[in-house]
Parts: sequence; structure tokens; C-alpha cells
Amino acid sequence: MKKFYTPKLLVVVIVALYFFNILLHPTDWHFIDSVNLIFHEAGHPLMLFFGEFFYAAGGTIFQIGVPALVALYFWRREELFSASLILFWLGQNFINVSVYAGDAIIQNLPLLGGDNVNHDWTAMLSMLGILKYTPLVADLFFYIGFLIILAATYFSVKVALQKK
Repeated sequence: MKKFYTPKLLVVVIVALYFFNILLHPTDWHFIDSVNLIFHEAGHPLMLFFGEFFYAAGGTIFQIGVPALVALYFWRREELFSASLILFWLGQNFINVSVYAGDAIIQNLPLLGGDNVNHDWTAMLSMLGILKYTPLVADLFFYIGFLIILAATYFSVKVALQKK
């Protein structure tokens, strides 16, 4: 009889439960959002010299780009379990961005810096002339995040059950 329990599988279950909870409550603040906020805010000054659009987009670019690069790093080192777990974080960032993008028209989210700061997604969608498509843009980010989290679940279970 094949042994189905491994310590890695227990890690996958715990991680998957955490991230599926985020899928069910995307607008709630989660611990990992504090980490994401650091990368998001760091992206703005790093993109400052590429113009107004990229300055606004810099937060989202870095928020999604950092976990993508970390996953790629582990994948290239053939540390597939680590790479598959980082995919959960990547997917969650897409979910988080969907909430922020979805706020572009109504602007109800509290922003770092208070009322005197510009809303990144309002600026970007306005510059692109697609502000009226805010719900569609938000849904696109959400479903990409959802699919990445599903893929992370599949690959992390697959890797956890592999014999070395």
C-alpha cells in the first residue's frame, strides 16, 4: 500500500487552507498583506524614472514581480517544492491586486499616506482610458490569482508525494 502522508503534504494542507481562506475573504487584511505592502510601496520609487504611468504601476509590478522571481529562482535551482509553495504567494498577490484595482472608481480603500495620495489604479486605468472597465480588470486579476492558487495546490501536492 502506498504511503500518502508526508511532512511536506502536511505543509501543503496548511498553506492551501490559508490561501483558500484568502480566496474566500479577499477584502480582509491578512498577515501576508503586510509583506506584500512592502514590495508594493518599494516599487513606486524604483519606477519613478520611467514616467507617470510606470510610477503608478510600479507598486503592482513589484508586488507581483517579487514572488514571481522568487518562484523562478527556486524552480531554476530545481527546488520544486519551494517553487510550488511560492506560487500560492504569487496567486494571492493577484487576488490582492484585484481588490485594489476594483477600488479604482469608488476609492473606498484606505491608502498609505491618507487622502492626499493618488490611487494607483484610478490613475492607470484613467491614463489607459478604461476606467469604466474597472470591474472587468479586477475580475481578470482575481481569476488569474485563483488559477495560480489552484495550480500551486496541484503542483505542491504532486511534488510532496514524489519519492526522491
